[in-house]
Amino acid sequence: MRFADELKSAVTPRAALLVIGVLALQLLFIASYVGALHHPEPRDVPFGVVAPGPAAEQTSDRLDKLPGDPLDPRVLKDEATARRQIMNRDIDGALLVDPRGTADTLLVASGGGTALSRTLTELVSEADAAQKRTVKTDDVAAASNQDFNGLSSFYLVVGWCVGGYLCASILAISAGSRAANVPRAVIRLGTMALYSIVGGLGGAVIIGPILGALPGSVLGLWGLGALVIFGVGAITLALQSLTGIVGIGLAVLLVVIAGNPSAGGAFPLPMLPPFWQAIGPWLPPGAGTWVARSIAYFEGNSVTRPLLVLSAWAVLGVAVTLALSARRRTRSGSIDLSGTNYGRGSTVIE
Repeated sequence: MRFADELKSAVTPRAALLVIGVLALQLLFIASYVGALHHPEPRDVPFGVVAPGPAAEQTSDRLDKLPGDPLDPRVLKDEATARRQIMNRDIDGALLVDPRGTADTLLVASGGGTALSRTLTELVSEADAAQKRTVKTDDVAAASNQDFNGLSSFYLVVGWCVGGYLCASILAISAGSRAANVPRAVIRLGTMALYSIVGGLGGAVIIGPILGALPGSVLGLWGLGALVIFGVGAITLALQSLTGIVGIGLAVLLVVIAGNPSAGGAFPLPMLPPFWQAIGPWLPPGAGTWVARSIAYFEGNSVTRPLLVLSAWAVLGVAVTLALSARRRTRSGSIDLSGTNYGRGSTVIE
């Protein structure tokens, strides 16, 4: 009987539920990472074809019929158009066909992910070999030789995300897991903003001037880092305001379990399974990784939508945090007005 009593006091129902939640997160982590990354293969990769006359449509049709539908080819007017679309991140590669000879040119952009550029090279080389042609590769936006496999941008954004939800978690649990009133919520959000500015700058300086791992504007990366950190931190504060300490687990689910494997880091989006390919651009790690690569290798092109996504997470987090804090304050105040005397400070709920 004593052991049963000790067990009940040692493992409360709340603790048991939290342990079950942790187990669920662990299993989801395994399922998400292995599901997304265990068998990468290209699917409908946007791909340009440049060739004179009927050779263009013929080549496009041939590439479109490759087993597994790895490419989504479209005929482009000329080489300049192909290069421009690659730099604008509209397509991931292009084949320049020379009907006067037997050697074609493949345009790739390893800055957008070396795994994809290697895969495109292998695919097109095999397809051309079947036509007794050869391929030479031209890397339009080459990854830095200090940026192994093009992963530095992904790791940078992951670090910013980790800082965002850890800082928010510490701010919330240091004095109760729920923001009790609007002033406290504003202070936490303000602290989060200051942390974001410092953390964004630190990451940009480390990966750029200090390590030389990623080229591009330090100021641009600084701004991106501040937005990523604040967006993740704000949504974490919002989840904690909504669910208490469970919000930390929900933030991990959103950012780490769902966001990281779908971010296009190790394998760019066209190489991920459909589910992860669909959710990646709408989560902070995916949006941040896309912008970081654009700043580093693509002259800052094609960043409007991912920046709007990151801004939306930040605005949503701030709005929910403040709204829930105001609502809880109002509800606490209504209890006092009903005549129940809880004493001074009773409206503050931890």
